[in-house]
Amino acid sequence: MAMKTLEYLPGIAADECRRIRERGIMHTNQLLHACTLHYDRDRLSRKTGISTERLLYFAHECALLEISGMERFIAVVRRLGVSDLKILKKADPAELFRTMVEVIGLAGAPTLSMVQYWVSQARTCDMIEEYEPAASETSPSLLSMRVR
Repeated sequence: MAMKTLEYLPGIAADECRRIRERGIMHTNQLLHACTLHYDRDRLSRKTGISTERLLYFAHECALLEISGMERFIAVVRRLGVSDLKILKKADPAELFRTMVEVIGLAGAPTLSMVQYWVSQARTCDMIEEYEPAASETSPSLLSMRVR
């Protein structure tokens, strides 16, 4: 897979690129791996001054770029509500294909087998951890339990 520079990310500012590069992260696949876990996004946020929410958004964008053959269609699938791998992996490939054909026409659309491949890739490589408090942080009954 070809490495993509940070400028491939939609909406990323030149200053954000600079701050991320100062941490030794030069490409989208490196940023994805640096932002997969909530803990890592938190640490990178402290070092760059970029919010964890923004880093999570960038991680989702980087993950979409990892799906083989999808890059030129990312803007279209995003308009159709597919903004991350969690949504893509739950998509019905036939329905997504049909909608893409409606939006961009058959000549410009990917093939149904391509869309099926995207969905299967999303199902195997979705690895971005969304932050959810642990049950022990929110459940009163678990808070009072002793850990042995």
